[in-house]
Amino acid sequence: MQLADVVTTSDEVGATRSRKAKTVALGALLSRLTDAEPDEIATVVSYLAGSLRQRRTGLGWRSLQTLPDPASSASLSVLETHEAFERMAALSGPGSQQARADATTELFARATAEEQRWLRGLVTGEVRQGALDSLVQEGLAAAGGVPLAAVRRAAMMAGSSVAVATAALTGGEPALAEFVLEVGRPIQPMLASSAPTVAEAMVKIDGEVAIDTKLDGIRFQAHKRGDDVVLATRSLDDITARLPEVVEIVRALPATDAVLDGEVLAIGPDGRPRPFQETASRTAQSTGTLITPFFFDLLHLDGRDLVDSPGAERHAALESVASPAHLVRRLVTSDPTEAESFARQAVESGHEGVVVKDLTASYAAGRRGAAWIKVKPVHTLDLVVLAVEWGSGRRTGKLSNIHLGARSEDGFVMLGKTFKGMTDETLAWQTERFLELETSRTDHVVHVRPEQVVEIAIDGVQRSTRYPGGVALRFARVIRYRDDKTPAETDMIESIRQML
Repeated sequence: MQLADVVTTSDEVGATRSRKAKTVALGALLSRLTDAEPDEIATVVSYLAGSLRQRRTGLGWRSLQTLPDPASSASLSVLETHEAFERMAALSGPGSQQARADATTELFARATAEEQRWLRGLVTGEVRQGALDSLVQEGLAAAGGVPLAAVRRAAMMAGSSVAVATAALTGGEPALAEFVLEVGRPIQPMLASSAPTVAEAMVKIDGEVAIDTKLDGIRFQAHKRGDDVVLATRSLDDITARLPEVVEIVRALPATDAVLDGEVLAIGPDGRPRPFQETASRTAQSTGTLITPFFFDLLHLDGRDLVDSPGAERHAALESVASPAHLVRRLVTSDPTEAESFARQAVESGHEGVVVKDLTASYAAGRRGAAWIKVKPVHTLDLVVLAVEWGSGRRTGKLSNIHLGARSEDGFVMLGKTFKGMTDETLAWQTERFLELETSRTDHVVHVRPEQVVEIAIDGVQRSTRYPGGVALRFARVIRYRDDKTPAETDMIESIRQML
């Protein structure tokens, strides 16, 4: 497939706000890949989702400011483009910088003006086509003539849509069904939606619910096969070597094979959780503050997959293998007053809030639904930083006021700014961080790639004609930057509008 075909489809998807039209366009292109090689299918799917397949290429906004004259006609194939980035990613050592620059010139000289524009956006994370991973899954289902639920489940088990794309397009539903939970291979995690109060969350679920304490830690999966243990973050990064104390706890569980979901957390001598930054810092290295695992779900136990089992059954199995000291505190009730009291106690103990869970629901990754609903006393949002303004006064020379964006089907929508809640250390860190992510400047504003997630506390939202999303944040302040979350996990503009 030619790169120009992907660019044309990407532009078509970006030009419409209709989810159905986006899916039709994606499906039409993907249906042309039924006879393609797996490597080509994987590359097209990754590109349509707005990402290179390489985690790092050494390229950035600055290295793409001066490009060769564009080609007069399209000739680049998708695989040629992918292979060029593969070669760049492999470069290291003396002379690699010049070799990468030469390779960049060679690649972009073969690209048309439209392809150059699009490739620059692909490298810098600025492809604004609205083709999020969920939309690409819908396109794969349409192109392969398979149920969307089958694509979503396979992607959950395999860890990505790219990994199941070939099966969806060439093998149909039987091929997708072959992607099952494998102990040792991390799966995509189940996510929670939000509600302002416990009572409102409980209204969305019939009957008794489980109220789990929401810990302010790092989400992780633990896979145990005999004495072999694998630990992975919610983004599926392997952190096994960094948490030897957690490995020992998992290895000692009374089970041969197990897959558990939970959080790791730094606990102080008083039994209260330490600040999130301490937990995040510790999970980035193998020594330092002691980390404690807390489990809230069990997905596999000794040859039996539990992802399709009701939540109550999964938790009963979890209690049979995990020590009470390593279980997230839980209340099962149908009484809103009792649930609110439990939530207050959780917050008083230093935790974020609670998660209200449907005891009958299976474990499913994908869109945030009503099976799990998180409730925090101070409403917080996970947003993406789109730009930063240079500060004044004592903040002169530092990047200060951040522009905040919520996720939409078309990329990210700005809905406010804030400079509140930033310490001197935060200002110094974010100045360095956002200059690394810089894409362009206008006057006193530095525009950045939408990669850095920030957790924001707000007093509410209000209608606004100032911002394109039609909504603005009230009294926004920074809680912390979240390196454990990706832009794809941030809050959607639609859910924020519902707070009006």
